[in-house]
Amino acid sequence: MSTTTDTARIFSSDNTAGASPEIIDAVTRAAAGQTLPYGADGITADVRRRMSEIFERDVDVLLVSTGSAANALSLAALTPPWGSVLCHRDSHINNDECGAPEFYTAGAKLVPLGGDDAKIDPDELRAAMRHKAGDVHSVEPSVVSLTQATETGAVYTRDEIHTLGPIAKEAGLRLHMDGARFAGAVAALGRTPAELTWRAGVDLLSFGATKNGTMTADAIVVFDRSLTAELAFRAKRAGQLASKMRFHAAQLDAYLTDDLWLRNAGHANAMAARLQEGLKAIPEVGLLGAADANILFCRLPQRVIEGLLADGYVFYHDRWEPGVVRFVTSFATTEEDVDHLAQAVGRHAT
Repeated sequence: MSTTTDTARIFSSDNTAGASPEIIDAVTRAAAGQTLPYGADGITADVRRRMSEIFERDVDVLLVSTGSAANALSLAALTPPWGSVLCHRDSHINNDECGAPEFYTAGAKLVPLGGDDAKIDPDELRAAMRHKAGDVHSVEPSVVSLTQATETGAVYTRDEIHTLGPIAKEAGLRLHMDGARFAGAVAALGRTPAELTWRAGVDLLSFGATKNGTMTADAIVVFDRSLTAELAFRAKRAGQLASKMRFHAAQLDAYLTDDLWLRNAGHANAMAARLQEGLKAIPEVGLLGAADANILFCRLPQRVIEGLLADGYVFYHDRWEPGVVRFVTSFATTEEDVDHLAQAVGRHAT
């Protein structure tokens, strides 16, 4: 029995990984000399330029320190306090942000919807948008929020986004995308970032990076630039306007250079696919749902779960229902790490 946790045995989250060397080097370079504060530096300007190139249009970019801040500030700019945010019941904003969206929107209500693989079902969306719309006794449907990739590791395809986006827009709703693992979705689909966002009607994107190689930097990418001024005030009021913004910017600048963001995400996805292949060969393992990105759910016998825990493996289990576990890979996960986990599952299953 292991008494300490081997970092190669941590599969609970991609947040457990460190930072890419390129990003560490960029922060070190940014520490030299002096520059203007609060985002008036040249590196922050470079990030906006790179984002505009990646998304094939002029965008504004607000750098923040967490994905929760990106989500909550975005939703606050998109919905009034009497509005509602239509999201999947398994979404991060609904389950894992301690009421931050409700707090920052000054009381807007999250309305959870269903759908396979944590993707919003179009028919449920249509029904929810019509429910008590215009009735002052109820919240007013205002925003649709999509999680890309989803909390189950599935990815909205280009066609799925281009189905849901027009449904929202035709009803006059704004469209937000929680892209905590957006890089993983882009890498999995091979589609352009533009196709998966603003060309489908996305107004604001929470552009995640900390799960995929940065240290302390995420971003809000603003496609509807009429929202930029309000977002800037909201970010300052929320304590998200860093005085030494160049350190956030240096991380994202390196993250976007030479497609590091896509290379990291592609590797994480490949490690999840490798793990899936390894587990397929074990009869006692039941794979669950789609695993398009870097999250894999499966059902394991209790003796296997206990054996893995005794070996020092770290992963989430029994949070959803007995026997259901989640394994998450990252840019730092190696083939050896994955193969050892699959072998351990097979050993405990026999």
